[in-house]
Amino acid sequence: MQHEIAVAEMGALAEPMAKAVESCVHCGFCLPTCPTYLVVGEEMHSPRGRIVLMKEVLEGTLPLAEATPYLDPCLGCLACVTACPSGVEYGHLITPFRLEMEATRRRSVEDRAVRTLIRETLPYPRRFRVAARAGRLARALGRLVPRRLRAMVDMLPSTVPRAQPLPDIVRAVGPRRARVALLAGCAQQVLAPDINGATIRVLARNGVEVVIPKRQTCCGALAAHSGMKEQAQRFARATLRAFPDDVDAVVTNAAGCGSGMQEYPIWLKGEREEEAAAAFARRVVDVSAFLVDLGLGEPPPAAPPLRIAYHDACHLAHAQGVTSQPRSLLRSIPGVELVELHEPEICCGSAGTYNLEQPVIASELGRRKAGWVVAAAPDIVASGNIGCITQLERHVEVAGANVRVLHTMQVLDRAYDGSLRR
Repeated sequence: MQHEIAVAEMGALAEPMAKAVESCVHCGFCLPTCPTYLVVGEEMHSPRGRIVLMKEVLEGTLPLAEATPYLDPCLGCLACVTACPSGVEYGHLITPFRLEMEATRRRSVEDRAVRTLIRETLPYPRRFRVAARAGRLARALGRLVPRRLRAMVDMLPSTVPRAQPLPDIVRAVGPRRARVALLAGCAQQVLAPDINGATIRVLARNGVEVVIPKRQTCCGALAAHSGMKEQAQRFARATLRAFPDDVDAVVTNAAGCGSGMQEYPIWLKGEREEEAAAAFARRVVDVSAFLVDLGLGEPPPAAPPLRIAYHDACHLAHAQGVTSQPRSLLRSIPGVELVELHEPEICCGSAGTYNLEQPVIASELGRRKAGWVVAAAPDIVASGNIGCITQLERHVEVAGANVRVLHTMQVLDRAYDGSLRR
């Protein structure tokens, strides 16, 4: 009967949500891998606790307002999915729950203002670039900046790089071995546009023709994971229209974007685009996994002796199961010693817009991760997600460590051109 209640209330999304609820046996294997449980130490801040809360809300035995203080701090990192012996698809529960329940919530004026700012700036590179430059000026005002906005301006880099327009297509160097379409991303184009440039150069050097669809928009991941259903679906539909079919893969270099596009069948479940969304999701692959499957056509030359630590982005490791491939690419560079960070499964606290909406827990997780970076003493930390890179840069700098934070593709690109240094 519980399953029927969920279906009646939640429509097309109810079936995967009910399956996730029913799969949980409350064993507790998820607890030590849950970042918020590690920080807060309360059962209701654990995955199994949140599953109980969502179940009760869906059944109508618990008001939504009583559950949200425990559900909102969930990062959606999906470390619990990796740890779960019962195969609970927690992502099929928390994301649909947020998508369906947001419209029924009552938020404070401050919350609505922050979410509106996020919704209307981050997914749009031109707007975000203007906002980022304004934010740098606001940071100089210090205490005059409202508390909730202070977390946003603190995350901004000291300088906002110039825009780097991308071509429509980049031909493969030498014989063409594959043809892909690249998601350019939104915030990444503003905060670190060189990541796309490095990705394109590495792919081309390895015989891959890269198409960059001009009509592409934000993929919608930021909106979906914040419960902004209409915006997430609108971006998903635009992405489906923008990307060509005559490519071997849709390649991403941002973990959150890749996992988001693989979730399109969930966001669009019951919609007329559901089948197209499923076909599209099967073609989405992280650039590191694509390169390892293809095989490097040109091995990188030797670099000076370097210690590189790899940081697992949650939506790459837990959502997409991509862990060995980035490490394999980094190990392919002669002269590189790959070192592991302690607690690789624990989120750094970035998680899309999490460090903007939940700055206290995000900062604690950032400090924790920076501590393990300092302990590993690398020259470089590599990762596969712009949010993680931004979070790590900030907290490693605060920790006083002289460590560069780069995307895996930036490391490879610099190895190829001979500029990889300590």
